[in-house]
Amino acid sequence: MTESDREEQKMKVVKFGGSSMADAGQYRKVRDILLADPERRVVVVSAAGKRSKDDHKITDLLYLCYAHIKYGVSCMDVFEQVKQRYLDIRDELGLTTPLEAEFDALWERMQHGIGEDELVSRGEYFSARLLADALGYDFIDAKLWLTFALDGSIDEEASYSALRRIAANRRAVIPGFYGIAPGGRILTLTRGGSDVTGALAAAALDADVYENWTDVSGFKMADPRIVDDPLTIKTITYRELRELSYMGATVLHEEAIFPVRYAGIPINIRNTLRPQDPGTMIVAAAQDYDSEHVITGVAGKRGFTVITLEQDMMNSEPSFGRRVLEIFEEYGITFEHLPSGIDTMSVVLETATLEGRRDRILNALRRALRPDSITVEDNVALIAVVGRGMVKARGTAARIFAAISAAGVNIRMIDQGSSELNIIIGVEEHDFENALRAIYSEFVKNSD
Repeated sequence: MTESDREEQKMKVVKFGGSSMADAGQYRKVRDILLADPERRVVVVSAAGKRSKDDHKITDLLYLCYAHIKYGVSCMDVFEQVKQRYLDIRDELGLTTPLEAEFDALWERMQHGIGEDELVSRGEYFSARLLADALGYDFIDAKLWLTFALDGSIDEEASYSALRRIAANRRAVIPGFYGIAPGGRILTLTRGGSDVTGALAAAALDADVYENWTDVSGFKMADPRIVDDPLTIKTITYRELRELSYMGATVLHEEAIFPVRYAGIPINIRNTLRPQDPGTMIVAAAQDYDSEHVITGVAGKRGFTVITLEQDMMNSEPSFGRRVLEIFEEYGITFEHLPSGIDTMSVVLETATLEGRRDRILNALRRALRPDSITVEDNVALIAVVGRGMVKARGTAARIFAAISAAGVNIRMIDQGSSELNIIIGVEEHDFENALRAIYSEFVKNSD
């Protein structure tokens, strides 16, 4: 096989979110992006998103339509908004897609007991129909390949086999967000499900890259609402992404990571409004990608509670930790972190999980364990400092603590895994933003 043959076989699966499909102008940008790279052969799209701050997402309007139907209220006005949005896009693009007949058929279905999932999936369906016509690509309905099992999970084996058969050697547009359940019923994924559809398509077709186009140029090293103009992360591993996503720093639907991660396919986060930006590359391993900074990113969340149990000779009681966790398990509460000492054990929980049952849990801990003391600290924020570069860099923890101290912030908790991939710091909520900015400045601004 020649080098040129290998190049011809390369393929990217590309997903565009709702903001990229909002109007005819965005469709033109999407079309230009796709036609600029012949490797972008399979495209997954979301329903049309907001055109402005005060606008409505098509999916939200379709949910509203269903609510009207459910309670016997006319949804004609809302339905006409959905219909007109897609007709406007079609007409502005100069397409001849016969949407009127399809909307008439959909309206008829709505009068005779259409399912909610089927109705709300139509946003993705119409987006894909129009983009396929605009590109001259084939349209592949998601119900022809994305298959759900009886328990509602995705049947990956059946789905992958079907898509490989249908999409082989084709340039195609696929609607995201839905598939087909046993019995022929259309079933949707959770919100953000088009990301999952794109990832499944990339895994099924063994794509070289899964490009996810949105309205940001990749992941930022810190929350831009807290840090002014943070740098974009050029390359991040799936493990680093998981750590940062846990703290809310995410652009992707979390479930979208797994199909491509297991297939070893990199994800490239790109910006439809700035296609010249390289974005962020998410990779399985980063041995070939040097980290520009010691840390990859810093993220955090408010709203945690720390319950600390103190007991003399706790370390000599083999079952102490198990009994603590069993009590939380009985109440269906998962813990976030378990920092401990010789005679202390702390359990970090989301404060919201304790609502309405805090006293019962504390009493259960006292009865079962009879500790010397139990203290409860609310209004705790957690900050995750994440980076593969931390493993090789000496003194990273010292730099973090020094930066936080210089900002006048008191550290309430420290937790670090043996992988040295991340360090978790607990601070009081009113110190959260100052602490996060201090860490970012230490490792980014001061290292430039």
